[in-house]
Amino acid sequence: MGRKLFYDPILSSDSSTSCASCHQRIAAFAHIDHSLSHGIFGRIGTRNVPPLQNLIWRDTYMWDGGVNHLEVQPLSPLTSPLEMNESLTNVLLKLNRNVEYKTLFAQAFHDSIITSDKMLKALVQFTGLMVSANSRYDKFIARKDTFSTAEKRGLTLFRSNCSSCHTEPLFTNNSYKNNGLKPDTALNDKGWALITGLSTDFNMFKVPSL
Repeated sequence: MGRKLFYDPILSSDSSTSCASCHQRIAAFAHIDHSLSHGIFGRIGTRNVPPLQNLIWRDTYMWDGGVNHLEVQPLSPLTSPLEMNESLTNVLLKLNRNVEYKTLFAQAFHDSIITSDKMLKALVQFTGLMVSANSRYDKFIARKDTFSTAEKRGLTLFRSNCSSCHTEPLFTNNSYKNNGLKPDTALNDKGWALITGLSTDFNMFKVPSL
């Protein structure tokens, strides 16, 4: 049911945009078509959406850490005028009018009345299962596969030069960093400083996993 909600544009105000419109499966549930993600009515966002993997091990969400709980994270894109431009009230009205969803929620929660709590729980059951744990790296660590000589050298170089931020095994330390790129003056994105209000956090963003 969470998967159905994730791919259903009913969550947007004109039923044109779903979570999957930006979080594309072919791109590790990120967005590769544009440098900035597109929302409803072709509106251009201010960032590219982050990929969705291993979310249950993160302490905050969004590039600026503006959400601190996975279960409420969908509320941000759902209500953003640049993304899905909807209200929680309207989403629940539409879902409660939908016979298929009423049946699915009754099967899952033994109650056909769809509430925000149930809807968000369903979504997090799906996004929380986006776990990357069977790559060749994972198999190598588990001693179920081998690396070539060149790959072993690459791992050694990575651990020497990159792992302080991209820390194994999730390849992020969940911190915020300035990657040194010149800020886009058109966007004027403050990054983590938008949340903390500290000038020292300007242009710092969540370290992405690899």
